[in-house]
Amino acid sequence: MASKTVSADQGNPFGTLKNLWPYMWPSDRPDLKMRVLWATLFLLLSKLVLISVPYFFKWATDALNGKPDVVSWMPALIATPVMLVVAYNVVRIVQWGFNQLRDALFARVGQHAVRQLAYKTFVHMHELSLRFHLERRTGGLSRVIERGTKGIETIVRFTILNTAPTLIEFALTAVIFGVAYGWSYVLVTAVTVWLYIWFTVRASDWRIGIRRSMNASDTDANTKSVDSLLNFETVKYFGNEAMEAQRFDVSMASYEKSATQVWTSLGWLNMGQGVIFGVGMTVMMVMSALAVQAGEQTIGDFVFINAMLMQLSIPLNFIGFVYREIRQGLTDIEQMFELLDVEPEVRDAPHAKPLVVGQGAIRFEDVNFSYDPARPILRGVSFEVPAGKTVAIVGPSGAGKSTISRLLYRFYDIQSGNIAIDGQNVRDVTQQSLRAAIGMVPQDTVLFNDTIAYNIRYGRIDASEEEVSRAADLAQIGDFIRRLPDGFKSMVGERGLKLSGGEKQRVAIARTILKAPPILILDEATSALDTATEQEIQAALDFVSKGRTTLVIAHRLSTVVSADEIIVLKDGQIAERGRHAELLAQKGLYASMWDRQREATEAEEQLKRMRENDEMGIVTRRRTPEVDEA
Repeated sequence: MASKTVSADQGNPFGTLKNLWPYMWPSDRPDLKMRVLWATLFLLLSKLVLISVPYFFKWATDALNGKPDVVSWMPALIATPVMLVVAYNVVRIVQWGFNQLRDALFARVGQHAVRQLAYKTFVHMHELSLRFHLERRTGGLSRVIERGTKGIETIVRFTILNTAPTLIEFALTAVIFGVAYGWSYVLVTAVTVWLYIWFTVRASDWRIGIRRSMNASDTDANTKSVDSLLNFETVKYFGNEAMEAQRFDVSMASYEKSATQVWTSLGWLNMGQGVIFGVGMTVMMVMSALAVQAGEQTIGDFVFINAMLMQLSIPLNFIGFVYREIRQGLTDIEQMFELLDVEPEVRDAPHAKPLVVGQGAIRFEDVNFSYDPARPILRGVSFEVPAGKTVAIVGPSGAGKSTISRLLYRFYDIQSGNIAIDGQNVRDVTQQSLRAAIGMVPQDTVLFNDTIAYNIRYGRIDASEEEVSRAADLAQIGDFIRRLPDGFKSMVGERGLKLSGGEKQRVAIARTILKAPPILILDEATSALDTATEQEIQAALDFVSKGRTTLVIAHRLSTVVSADEIIVLKDGQIAERGRHAELLAQKGLYASMWDRQREATEAEEQLKRMRENDEMGIVTRRRTPEVDEA
């Protein structure tokens, strides 16, 4: 099982910022670094200009109140009430413009960070083992990644664009109050801010648990929705639409409850913040009003203090908002961090080299493997597929046949033994080169929801249209495709459901022909098809495997009669081996399997003939009155 460790920085804002810093300050992108620097410059200019806004408001108020001596130090042209009012609004516009420049400059930096982390997660998902993906649910996994990338964007943007400017504004406000009006105003401001932040942190921490519950319900609902839609036909087969809707609604009911609690708790949080700031503002305004009555301050000072507090309420609100968003962002990316912390079960060795395929001979030597230590699958399996030859592996269900193909592809690593291609251990070569040398035609071909041409070209993405067309012809599906209204541009539907089983298998064969690998694996490629279609597909498979080292994993023994060697597996061990005639002569397991399948085939053919005779009889009976009447 792949090991999974949760990052030590998970849930720690500073640790998260440390992890995100390389994406906000990318070493390979000097243009983005310059954007960060320019955005920081405009951020500082914006705060300096913002602090001057209340001053112009104060000076305009005093000028309108008949106290020109307050602004006597200004040039006469600017000191007029009208000009001061104009200047007040101009400064506000300039400050707003600096903010927009800051946001515009940083937009590309933030989106670059989101893109890089999303890309890293996507690549990591493909590096994880088959075991991981068999145990995960597609719908839940996609929603985790979706929320995680949005959470990363939130953290990146709000950390740079809001936290830093808010701290700068706090410092400037404290200095102005302390110098101009005394440290009593600074004390009231500090107490108000401290209580505001303390309450915000405590309330936000409480809301995090509610958010986690909401995310879990959201993931569960999305998982059920995607699973149900992917299995649309199965739902219809059994008429279980109501049950699926009920399962989905149960998850949505849980989501509704948690989401309601999230918004309700937000209301309580906002009310508490409003009360704390309102009390602090009341105290300071009363202090200023008393000072005005005592002649220690002017009306302009009263207005100035009010304006400063109103301006301070905005970053204060952002402090609460930023903290909530960062904490909620951390909650959203917790599962994404967990995904990134999952170690791939199969890794390239440090000394791994590309596989060099000469003849393409395959050798299994005393291979032991189990998915679960308590249940061994393969026990001491040894065999060889000579270059250019065809070896078939047959046996009862659960004998370990398909496991052999997965081990050859190195989807899993064996516990002991050796698997080699041309004498090179598959553990000592790169996974990419190993899988590039092997072609697979599986039992259940799953196609991408794209065009037929795209699915065939998936075997070699740089193939030309002519090569795609030729591969389709060789797979005996070219004429069928050309008869379609859109030809090779026809969409195959979700998982290829618009095509029949035989058509999908031919697309898989065409894809493999285009890949042209030296080694071929046919994993029960015809077991799900009817006899007539099987014979047609088998002819195409015989063409594909000609001259290639081929490993056939078969359920229907009629498809392996011509194999150079047939290996019979039972309970994870080789029970018999030899050519078809030799195995029949042994009258062992293979012979009994052959007899059972032959009897089943004969019964099937007999039933088919009976149905044909019945249909002929019906036609004859329908025509008899017409003959008599004639």
